[in-house]
Amino acid sequence: MFHYFKWAFIFTAAGLVLAILIGWQATETVSGTLSIFFICAVLAVLEISLSFDNAIVNANRLKAMTPVWQRRFLTWGILIAVFGMRIIFPLVIVAVAAWIGPFAALKLAVAEPRLYAEIMREAHLGIAAFGGTFLMMVGLSYFFDEHKEIHWVRAVEERISRVASIRGVEIAFVLVLMLTFTALLEEEKKLTFLLSAIYGLLTFIGVDILSNVLDRTKDAFAGAAKGGLGAFLYLEVLDASFSFDGVIGAFALSQNLFVIAIGLGIGAFYVRSMTIMLVEKGTLTHYRYLEHGAFYAILALSVVMYVQALVHVPEVITGLGGAALIGLAFWSSVRFNRRHGQAEDARPESVLGYSSDR
Repeated sequence: MFHYFKWAFIFTAAGLVLAILIGWQATETVSGTLSIFFICAVLAVLEISLSFDNAIVNANRLKAMTPVWQRRFLTWGILIAVFGMRIIFPLVIVAVAAWIGPFAALKLAVAEPRLYAEIMREAHLGIAAFGGTFLMMVGLSYFFDEHKEIHWVRAVEERISRVASIRGVEIAFVLVLMLTFTALLEEEKKLTFLLSAIYGLLTFIGVDILSNVLDRTKDAFAGAAKGGLGAFLYLEVLDASFSFDGVIGAFALSQNLFVIAIGLGIGAFYVRSMTIMLVEKGTLTHYRYLEHGAFYAILALSVVMYVQALVHVPEVITGLGGAALIGLAFWSSVRFNRRHGQAEDARPESVLGYSSDR
């Protein structure tokens, strides 16, 4: 276990020490320092609970990637996840929303954290619409598959699989839902929600098209096929969509950009570690419904993000809901294995090139 979570443990220790230093510099009191330390720990747990389904989906896509792009995702990807989404992304949001430069946004985050947090919260509608739409397409694309043979909730999934041959049916479903929620919003919010949702839909389609183009153009992009650059871009956009909710929700606990980055960054490291463990141990192959649970959790999160455009939904509900679906899928997988006499400790050979017996 330590092998998989070694770097997560190291970053956790470094991050919490840095949180103590930031807390002491900001408050110069033991109680204030402990408060910031506690906030970082809570944010890390929040990020892990919200992103466990992300780790499962990452593992599913990662096992089909080439070894070179697997390593790039696990190295470059963590830099993008921690620094890009947890630091740069909030600054870009504030810069665009307030019509100021990125350095001015950074200065605002340091000098006026409350105003910075308020601007972030005001941008939540567009973020929720964009991220919710992208995640909804990710979830629906898994179930709307005419070649899908394993079904967890058979009564539902078999019917969905049968209509999957109808071209664009999942897009039509998302468009109907998008228009329905737009109609429920106040007049001044309608355009923002609708445009952001359309951009989320176009982003998913664009990434999907790019993946297929790279897959079919192997002579021009020998190392960047669907198991390479296309899959890498897909996973990065997916990770960003998962991060939206956590980044916005973090401002309910702290307005300090660096405290938020530390807490969510710690969580991101654990998500990457879980991804590696799931791939190397062949967990998704052995527990046949675990992946289903993750995609149901993704669909639930996408609906919650849409609902947040109307009412506030506590992040703890989102996290616990996703964890409950994955836990139920795991329990169903264990029951299936016992019923069919499969050994639960069977481990296939690692696709990352390491022994799975560590």
